[in-house]
Amino acid sequence: MPAPPDPVGLRSPAHVAFFHRVFAHRAASSMRGLRMALWGQPDVADDRPVVIFANHPSWWDGVMFVLLAKALFPGRPMFVPMEAGAFARYGFMKRIGAWGVGQESPRAALGFLRTARTILQTPAHTLWINAPGRFVDVRTRPQPMVAGLVRLPELAGDAVFLPLALEYPFWAEPRAEMLFAFGPGLAGRDLAVLDRPARAAAMAAALHATMDRLAEDALSRDPARFTTLARGREGLGGPYDLWRRLKARVRGAQFDARHDPEAG
Repeated sequence: MPAPPDPVGLRSPAHVAFFHRVFAHRAASSMRGLRMALWGQPDVADDRPVVIFANHPSWWDGVMFVLLAKALFPGRPMFVPMEAGAFARYGFMKRIGAWGVGQESPRAALGFLRTARTILQTPAHTLWINAPGRFVDVRTRPQPMVAGLVRLPELAGDAVFLPLALEYPFWAEPRAEMLFAFGPGLAGRDLAVLDRPARAAAMAAALHATMDRLAEDALSRDPARFTTLARGREGLGGPYDLWRRLKARVRGAQFDARHDPEAG
């Protein structure tokens, strides 16, 4: 029998720091900005392990996890279960806190729970999970809740379960916004006393409420509703923006690459 995964032992702070820089550069070059809803700051005690359960609309979710862990949970190691096939394609992930999880068998589910329980025995640890277990559009209701996540409160009563809404709309610029918000935390002990169908419903309701509120802010297209944690590239780039920059310099004007400067 193969040894169980050990994401805690394999995690390397040096690898985490390096790949954070890689992901931050990728986000800055491809997306417009990383923005948190003003009401969406995470509120958790430092002495409790945290399970962050998010929707899963995009490939960018994993990048978001890395960026948000660094920005909002500094000093708290991040761990992420990944679908086994995807995990196998990204060998470096085992060095930044990820491990592979199969989705087809009770044995795989049991393995996930054992590893997650070990991770959450340390109060400083954070466990980040895409609740549906697969890509699901932000407009889909209800959002699926994978069985392993629903069972986790039974093994981690001390943990806080924190819903995280993610959305990537296009506003007035060529690149998408990276929007997010955390909802109020759910105590693991309170979830554990519910039967599993009721627990799944409670967790889904918390995630839906957070997603719906973030959607209202996204629809407003108003950057004032958000705290901007990082900005990406503006404008079209390339020869066209170089020409615009030169024209502005000749005229003695300040160059602004944005399509709509009034849009923030």
